[in-house]
Amino acid sequence: MHVIKRDGTRQPFNREKIERVMFWAVGELKNVSVAAIAKIAEASVRDGMSTKELHHIITQAAAQLIGTEPGFHPNYAIVAGRLEMFRARKEAYGQYSYPHLAVWTQKLIDEGIYDKSLLWHFTIDQLNDLNSYIRPERDMQFHYAGAMQMTTKYLIKNRVTGQIYDAPQHAAMLIGMAVLPTRYHGDELIQQIKDFYDVVTTFEGSLPTPIWGGVRTPLRQFSSCVVVEAGDSLPEINAASDVASLYGAARAGLGINPGMIRAEGSPVRGGLAYHTGIVPFIKKIEASVKACSQGGIRGASATLFYPIWHLEFENLVVLKNNKGLELNRARRMDHCFQLNGYLLERLQKGENITLFSPHEVPGLYDAFFADTAKWIEIYEAAEKNPAYRKEVKSAVDLFTHLLLERFETSRIYIMNVDHCNTHSSFIQEIAPIRQSNLCMEITLPTKPLQNVDDPNGEVSLCTLAGVNMGKVTSRADLRRVVRVLVNFLDALLDYQDYVVPAARNATMKYRPLGIGITNYANWLAKSGARYSDGSGNNFTHAYMESFQYYLIEASVDLAKKFGAAPGFHATKYSRGLMPIDHYKKAVDELHSEPLHMDWDSLRADVLRHGMRNCTLSALMPCESSSQVSNSTNGIEPPRELVSVKGNADMTIAQIVPDYETLQDAYETLWEMPHNEGYLALVAIMQKFVDQSISTNTNYYPDRFNGGMVPLQVIARELMLAYRWGIKTLYYNNVNDGQGVEETEKGAKTESVEIAEASVSESMGCDSGACAL
Repeated sequence: MHVIKRDGTRQPFNREKIERVMFWAVGELKNVSVAAIAKIAEASVRDGMSTKELHHIITQAAAQLIGTEPGFHPNYAIVAGRLEMFRARKEAYGQYSYPHLAVWTQKLIDEGIYDKSLLWHFTIDQLNDLNSYIRPERDMQFHYAGAMQMTTKYLIKNRVTGQIYDAPQHAAMLIGMAVLPTRYHGDELIQQIKDFYDVVTTFEGSLPTPIWGGVRTPLRQFSSCVVVEAGDSLPEINAASDVASLYGAARAGLGINPGMIRAEGSPVRGGLAYHTGIVPFIKKIEASVKACSQGGIRGASATLFYPIWHLEFENLVVLKNNKGLELNRARRMDHCFQLNGYLLERLQKGENITLFSPHEVPGLYDAFFADTAKWIEIYEAAEKNPAYRKEVKSAVDLFTHLLLERFETSRIYIMNVDHCNTHSSFIQEIAPIRQSNLCMEITLPTKPLQNVDDPNGEVSLCTLAGVNMGKVTSRADLRRVVRVLVNFLDALLDYQDYVVPAARNATMKYRPLGIGITNYANWLAKSGARYSDGSGNNFTHAYMESFQYYLIEASVDLAKKFGAAPGFHATKYSRGLMPIDHYKKAVDELHSEPLHMDWDSLRADVLRHGMRNCTLSALMPCESSSQVSNSTNGIEPPRELVSVKGNADMTIAQIVPDYETLQDAYETLWEMPHNEGYLALVAIMQKFVDQSISTNTNYYPDRFNGGMVPLQVIARELMLAYRWGIKTLYYNNVNDGQGVEETEKGAKTESVEIAEASVSESMGCDSGACAL
C-alpha cells in the first residue's frame, strides 16, 4: 500500500509511523487503547489515499470511541482532540512544532492574512520573550469538540480551500499582542499579554467567536452583539435595515427593534395613502440580515422586538409559526414581545388589554420604557378616548396566544421592560432600555438613525467574554481572571473599527462590556448542589456577589488610569447606586446568604473616580466557546451527560467535564422536575448582573396528565420570573419525544418542534397560582 504525501509524492504506507502518532496522542491517558483505534481505522485505509485523509480516519476512529458504555471512554475525546490539533499544526506550519512566533507572523502579514500592525509595537527581545512563553503542551488539553470548534471556526483559514494558517497557542498570544498595545508599553505590556494568554489558554476565561476568529486579521469588528432601533419613518427603517446587514456581515449577532413602526391601515401623508403595516418591513429586515453569511464563521441572525400592546399583535405573534404563507411569516428570525408588570396584573385579574398603533397615541411608546407610571396614565387615558384607533383583547386570550406560540416554536422570547430599566445600569429617564439583543442578555440604550452615517443615533455594541466557573473557584483567582478580562475587553473597544458612526459614538460614550459565566453546571456538581432543590442558592449568591464586585472594582481601577466613560453620568452607578440597591427584593425569599463584600468602600470609590464601563456583566449562551474549554454551556444544565452536537458535516459526542468523578452529581435538563429551581438561581444571579441573562424555560410533557403541559403552569412560571426580577426569557425547550433518537452510546438529540396537542389551553390565572 502507498500513501500520497502533502507535497504530492507517493511513498509506501508506514504503519510504524502512524502508530507513533497514535501512541503520542494516547500519552499518559488511562482506559484508552491504540489497538482499539487502529482496529476501527483499518477498515477505511486504502491504497493511494492522502496522508491528510489517513490522519482524518485515525481521528474519526478515536472519536467513535468517545462514550461511557463498555468499550468506550471519555478519554478518547482527548485523544481525538490531540489528533485534530496535530493535524492543524501540521497543516498550518508544515510541521508539528510551533515555528517562531515573530517569523511566522511576519510571513502571514506579508501574505495579507494577518493585520500589518501586529509586530509594530515590539522589539526583537520582546518577541523572543513572548515566543519562549508559548506553551504548546496546552494544545494537549483540547477535547475533540473543542479542537473541532477551533479548526472549523476559530483558527484563521481560507474559507474556500480550507487551508489553516495558525494554531491555538499562536492565536491566543497574537490576540493579546494585537489589542493590549493600545494602552500599555514596555515591560508592563509584555506582562499584560502573558497574563491574558494564560487566562485564555488554561480555559479560565473564554472568548467569543468574533474575537477568536477575527483578532489578528485585517477585519477589526469583534463585538458579539449589536443592538439597533428602527424609527417609524421610511429613512429610519431603511437605516436600521442597512446597519443590520453591515453588522451581520461583520460577524455580529443582531437585536433589531422595529416596534415603533405604525400598524397597518394608519394614514400616511395626511391620509393620501395608508400604511402597509409592520410586517412588510420585517420581511425587508429579514432579507437584509440573511443575505449576509459571514463567510462561514457565524451565520447572520437576529431577534426582533415589539410591545405586546402593538395593534398588529395578531400578525406579529405568528411570524415564527410554520403555518401560513411565506408572505406573512418571518421564520428565519426570532421574535420577542415586551411586557411590564401592569399588563401582567391585568392578566392575573382576568381583565382586558387594549392594543394601539405606537405612533397614534402621543408619548405612549416612549413612556413604555422611560416611565412606567406615566405610561399607565397615558395608556388608560387612551383607552377611554374614542379618537384613537384601538382593539380590545381579553388578557387571558392574548397571553394564551403568546405562550402557545412560545411553546410551539421555542423561539418567541419575552422581555420585562420595567425590570430592564429599574434594575439597569442606566438612569431610566436619561437612557431608557428599549430592546435586547439576539440572545436576550444585553440591555443597552439605543436611538434610531436617519441614515447609516447619522452620528446622532445610537447603535449599541456589547463585547463579550466569560469566566469558567469550573476552573475559577477561589475568590483570589476570580478577581485575577475578572481583571484580565475587563482590561482586555476595554482595550479592544479602542482597537476595533466601527461599521457606522452611531456605533462608534455609542461605544465610546458608554464603553459597555458583557462578561458572563460558563460551566455553571460543573460548578454546581462540584459543590454538591442541584438546580431544582434550592441547594445551590446560597452558593450562587456568594459567587455572583464576588463576581460583580470584582467587575466594578476592575472598571474603577481602569477609570483611575484612563478616565471614566464619557456617558458615566447616565448610569445609576454615578449616583452611588450599585446593583444591590435596585434589584427586585422578592428574590431574597430564595436564599439566606448575607452580603460579604465591602460595598460601601466600593461605592465611595465609584463616586470618587467613576467607572471605565457603564455595563460590565451579561450572562450569555456559551455554546461555541464552551466546546473549546470542554465546559457545560453557560448557566444551563446539560441535556445529557453525553450529548451529540453536530451540523451537516459531522456529529461530535461531548461528555460533561469530570464525568468519572461527578456523573452522579450532575442534574441534567430533563431530570429537573420543573423550572422553578432554575428560575430561582437565575433570579439570584440577576440580583447582581447589571445587564440581563439568557434565561430558558424547559418542559417535558410526559410529566403531565395526558402528556399535555397545562398553560396554567407556563403562565405561573412567567409570573414567577417577573416576581423574582428576571428581565428576559430566551428559548423555550420542549422534550415531547418527537425527533428524539438514541445513538449507539445512549446520547440524545432533541427536536425543537412540538405538536400542538402537547399543551393544554386552560389558563386559570384567577386561581391565584399566577400571583406576582
